[in-house]
Amino acid sequence: MEVVVESRDALPGLLIDTAPDAIVISRSDGTITIANRRAHEMFGYPPGDLVGHSVDLLVPAEVRDRHPGQRARYLSGAHRPLRRLPLRGLRRDGTIFAVEISLSAVQGADGQTYVTSVLRDDTAQREAARTRALLASVVQSSHDAIVTTDLDGLVLSWNPGAELLYGFTAADMIGRPIDRIIPPDRRSDEEQIRTLIRLGGRVDRYRAARLTATGQVIVVNTLISPLVDERGTMFGTTTTTRDITERERTEARVQAILDAAPDALLGVGEAGAVVLVNAEAERLFGHRRHDLIDTPVSRLLPDGLPRVSAVLRTGGDSTPLDTERTGDGEQRWAKRRAIRSDGAELPVDIACSALHTETGVITVAAVRDITDRLAAEAERRRLREETDRQKLEARMQQAQRLESLGQLAGGIAHDFNNLLAVILNYAAFIIEDAAGSAPAADAEQIARAARRGSDLTHQLLAFARREVIRPRPLDLNTVVTEVHQMLERSLGEHITLTVRTADALPAVMADPGQLEQVLVNLAVNARDAMPTGGRLTIDTAEVRVDADHSAARAGLSIGRYLRLRVSDTGTGMPKEVIDKAFEPFFTTKPSGQGTGLGLATVYGIITQAGGTAQIYSEPGIGTTFTILLPVTDVQAQEITAEDTAAGLTGHGATVLVAEDEDALREVTSRILRRGGYTVLTANGGEEALRLAAENRIDVLLTDVIMPGMLGKDLADAVTTRYPRTKVLFMSGYAQPVLTNHGTLAVGVHLLEKPFTSAELMRALHDELQAKP
Repeated sequence: MEVVVESRDALPGLLIDTAPDAIVISRSDGTITIANRRAHEMFGYPPGDLVGHSVDLLVPAEVRDRHPGQRARYLSGAHRPLRRLPLRGLRRDGTIFAVEISLSAVQGADGQTYVTSVLRDDTAQREAARTRALLASVVQSSHDAIVTTDLDGLVLSWNPGAELLYGFTAADMIGRPIDRIIPPDRRSDEEQIRTLIRLGGRVDRYRAARLTATGQVIVVNTLISPLVDERGTMFGTTTTTRDITERERTEARVQAILDAAPDALLGVGEAGAVVLVNAEAERLFGHRRHDLIDTPVSRLLPDGLPRVSAVLRTGGDSTPLDTERTGDGEQRWAKRRAIRSDGAELPVDIACSALHTETGVITVAAVRDITDRLAAEAERRRLREETDRQKLEARMQQAQRLESLGQLAGGIAHDFNNLLAVILNYAAFIIEDAAGSAPAADAEQIARAARRGSDLTHQLLAFARREVIRPRPLDLNTVVTEVHQMLERSLGEHITLTVRTADALPAVMADPGQLEQVLVNLAVNARDAMPTGGRLTIDTAEVRVDADHSAARAGLSIGRYLRLRVSDTGTGMPKEVIDKAFEPFFTTKPSGQGTGLGLATVYGIITQAGGTAQIYSEPGIGTTFTILLPVTDVQAQEITAEDTAAGLTGHGATVLVAEDEDALREVTSRILRRGGYTVLTANGGEEALRLAAENRIDVLLTDVIMPGMLGKDLADAVTTRYPRTKVLFMSGYAQPVLTNHGTLAVGVHLLEKPFTSAELMRALHDELQAKP
């Protein structure tokens, strides 16, 4: 902008107003008479607003009281000019800033003394000075070697980092050629780099060789940049150098470790290209190392990399990337395909991690060839399936064998129980009629043998799962506790019995008498296996059978079960004995000391209740029987003892006895007549229907299995015609005519053979008393 001065009188004011520094002229009392444009800008006032105000307005309040005294002292003396005094100024908006002030005082034509203040805001200068000092401090304290040279390659500065790296002091190098630390065979390359910088080119960090004061060659990482003055003119270069000799050794050691890794390792840059490989990667992919570098990873792993499992940093805190980890904290392996150099595909497992480096994030992928593993797994799976098939076949064969034996046992039990009922009751007649005589004693022995035979048939039926059971919701702990009290008296002092029951167990649906029989049989077996003493432990617990449970693999349904476990420290059993332990009549005891039906009975009772029984045994260590029974949601019922049948009579009630076995029909009729009943007999269904039509029948007592017409069909026909007639079945083998999976049907009353007179009288009395 061109300024035109119209008169010489206006020139001084114009010069003051356009001066670059703030100029304030005040009288001796501090009143401002002149303030140029820069003064108003510096203190934040509109043009002209400062004139007429006190100069004290421009200083902070905390020093304002001292300001008039300082001015008076300055004016009372020689008031020589003062140069560049540090001062703090106060802007109109209240901010305080640092200024430099120069003062001079003159006598005006009007006799007044005027003080001229020239103020310069030195904030920028101070900041620049601080910046220069900070940069100098950074250079001096840097561990890197920072060296400046002029355009001819002479050293201008040499920091302590350079002294430490090269071994030369600043006095040794300043003013000397930089080539002193450059190996002779590299000097021409370095000169070309400096020329490129002088021409305005850019050089990224590069690796170079340098000489130390001892003549040692070191490997360094170097960055070179232009050195320019305030006008932007280049007058030299600045070189920042860092020793990477040890890092190169470390990288070599790391590469050696990577090459020794059993898995192929690929480092993949952010652009998706391979930047790092190891020896196993060369072998796996069939490419040389230099061919793998810069190859897109998609060519090697067409399915892509799995999610990154963790973040690894070279230093500082880490922030997880897209993590994918297993429950125990280990990284997850993902199955992918790998492509070899010959185009062949390999199945591989890959796990990835992210590595933060100076040049960006590198995804490190561990690639594992799983061809052999998959083949081994397939072979193991085949062998396991073959083993499972063989076990299943063995179990099916055993089940078929036991089923055949069960059918045989059921058929025998029917006829045998009829005979036993006749023997038992005729012996009872002799005992009753000839009490106290020798024949009565003989008859007692006959009855005892018949009862033993009855027990044997019940064991056969229990094994064969053909015995009629009366299940109810049971508290397993109650059954165990009651058996515990009985076993403590019978096992003997040489056996230590321990019972551990879990609290708050749900109920199971089972026949209490049968469960007691299971416990007694197992306890007796354990006692016999510990002739010199030992420990017998019974415990209960709730378990859940899932698909992986051994019982589920053996065919048990998945769900909740109660576990009853009986363990001893006896002689144990070898495998060939365990395989036959549940078969009837198999025993390892001497002749006359066992029937071989104890464990067969256990097996039949437990499987009929929907459970399973398993054996674990080792010779010389002991045996554990593990029984699983399904849980029921029905609340457990208390077990109550039955009343005696003494004094029960028929009071003339008419009973129709339908039984095809003549001897049993006769003895049954005799018991009933002696008990006060009116008895009609029939040898089959047709005759029974005729008698029912001719007589008023109170109770139909019928055998279950009869030729021509089964007892159930007879009962249905009678009750259809005569609804008031009660029905009581009797049988030594009722399944499956009257039961569903061994459980007595609802509303069906059954008297099991062989029965005593007391049992018959009790059953008939209960039937007559039952509500229709």
